[in-house]
Amino acid sequence: MTQPGSTPNRPRRGAGCLQSLLVLAVILGLGYGASKIFGDESSKSKGSSSSSSSASDGKGGSWEIGDCGGPDPENKPDGYRAFDCDEQGATFKALKIEDASFLPNAIQCPAGTDLIIQVSRVFGSGDGGKGGGIPTNTVCGRNLTGDHPGDAGAGGGQLVEGDCVSATAKEIACASAGANDFKVLGLVKEKTECPAATTEPMQLMMAMGRPYDVICGGKV
Repeated sequence: MTQPGSTPNRPRRGAGCLQSLLVLAVILGLGYGASKIFGDESSKSKGSSSSSSSASDGKGGSWEIGDCGGPDPENKPDGYRAFDCDEQGATFKALKIEDASFLPNAIQCPAGTDLIIQVSRVFGSGDGGKGGGIPTNTVCGRNLTGDHPGDAGAGGGQLVEGDCVSATAKEIACASAGANDFKVLGLVKEKTECPAATTEPMQLMMAMGRPYDVICGGKV
């Protein structure tokens, strides 16, 4: 799915107190779990904290498919910044670039996305890289290593068709699914839209911006 992208530009420093600075804020470490109306408590992001750190980006706001990034050593533990793909610090490559959103649920990345990073612009001295600023776009990233929790069925990333969930709509790895678990056959707005093989349509709690309200569960 990835295609070679242009090498990220290095930052140009300008004078004045309104010098713009790009920051990256991890808004989704390994995705977010769905929440069922009937008893699921897993509405928090899996593998990520509720607050996000940020880091200097240095790309001038222009991310493209194929660009790479990685952890920022100057903004630990959750800060990320742009790297050339052949640099030692690069750990992920951009699969897709989405528009920014103040509603995390509204960002839907493709299958295979291992982490989602929000790019924001701050002005002047900013907030010291603490996650503020105006969101400009969102990077759907895939790890450069062989570790891909965002692959369908792997148990991480955003919920996609082919994933597996428990009876309480919590995403699990399909390899560990049992008789009481389900495979995701569809993600739709209404139960009537589920495919015929659905045995457990799961109505989710309301979430602003999320493109689906029902998980169509079938036999694993």
